Amino acid sequence: MEKMPVFIKVEEYDDVLDLVKLIKKKLDEAKSTLLKINDLKNEEDHQLEMWQNTLAEVEKKVDFIDHSLNEPEQYQ
Repeated sequence: MEKMPVFIKVEEYDDVLDLVKLIKKKLDEAKSTLLKINDLKNEEDHQLEMWQNTLAEVEKKVDFIDHSLNEPEQYQ
């Protein structure tokens, strides 16, 4: 199909330009929102990793205490 020119009534031209401008603005807002969501997700991932590390440390300490209480060193 050959490229054919597109004709718009002069009365509607400004409306079309305004609509395109509005669509671009909404796209920018959507991009901004996605960036904020991504930042929040990254912060959440960081916090979860910190909690997992803290739990692992506590678990090691509890295991050490449990081992020490159940199997005390034998004195000679």
